Amino acid sequence: MIEPSDVQAAARRVAGRIRRTPLIEVDPGPLAAAGRMWLKLELTQHSGSFKARGAFNHILAAQEEGRLPDAGVVAASGGNAGLAFAYAASQVGVSAEVFVPETAPAVKVARLRALGATVVQVGTRYAEAQDAATKRAADTGALFCHAYDQPEVCAGQGTLGLEILEQTGGEADTVLLAVGGGGLIAGVATALDGHARAVGVEPETIPTLERALHAGRPVDVDVSGIAADSLGATRLGDIAFAVASRTGVLPVLVTDEAIIEARRFVWDEYRLVVEHGTAAAVAALRTGAYRPSAGERVVVVLCGANTDPSDLV
Repeated sequence: MIEPSDVQAAARRVAGRIRRTPLIEVDPGPLAAAGRMWLKLELTQHSGSFKARGAFNHILAAQEEGRLPDAGVVAASGGNAGLAFAYAASQVGVSAEVFVPETAPAVKVARLRALGATVVQVGTRYAEAQDAATKRAADTGALFCHAYDQPEVCAGQGTLGLEILEQTGGEADTVLLAVGGGGLIAGVATALDGHARAVGVEPETIPTLERALHAGRPVDVDVSGIAADSLGATRLGDIAFAVASRTGVLPVLVTDEAIIEARRFVWDEYRLVVEHGTAAAVAALRTGAYRPSAGERVVVVLCGANTDPSDLV
């Protein structure tokens, strides 16, 4: 579990390390019938996704506490978390080794290597990469960096929620964001608690949040579909489940077809290139899977852009 004080501490710790990403107001008409609507352009964050926030907070917290070893950091990731930890490690001045599934997009693997990380491809699922990374960290003494179920990581992601509250002047009623393992929803829902509602959108093919809330605990789900490279966690993290249960996060499911259409829409309408996983949040509005009430003020988080844009032109 994390608390608002953890997010506030993270904001102080990562200040000057992360970008304060733009929030733009858009006409809600093309997306949904709402009072006001904003897009949070977190795709412009360092390393191309929100995950730089949690990566910096985790590594800097370990450094402050004297827990950052000479062996550097080891992470497991389908791509974005690895990119974030590799970037943060390079900025802090330590080495990074990143384990990814063999199915990780080539664009993300190439970027990892460009950031100076040692890349190890293992298995076809995130869980297999995580098992290998956990063993490697234990063998080398490196700092293990979990992609989503680690307190400092979740708290760091929550700084995105603080920015939204500040940039909207506290006027946002609802924030829609994609869910995979749950690090982003855990942090943002904590930051928004008492101020705005968090809606977690996920593909029907990877319903980690929806299944966990239905079962009363995180449970394993099958992983497949167009957004598996970024949202392909086998189960929701324990921290995300605790926060979602406490704050009343609403789970919403969308189809792969809706995600593909939403990604194209974001390009056609706003000339923004987003990942399929990111487009899930837009798909919820485009399909009516989430319908804002009259006058509702909605923020849609565009959380990542590490994708091959060739199919958009």
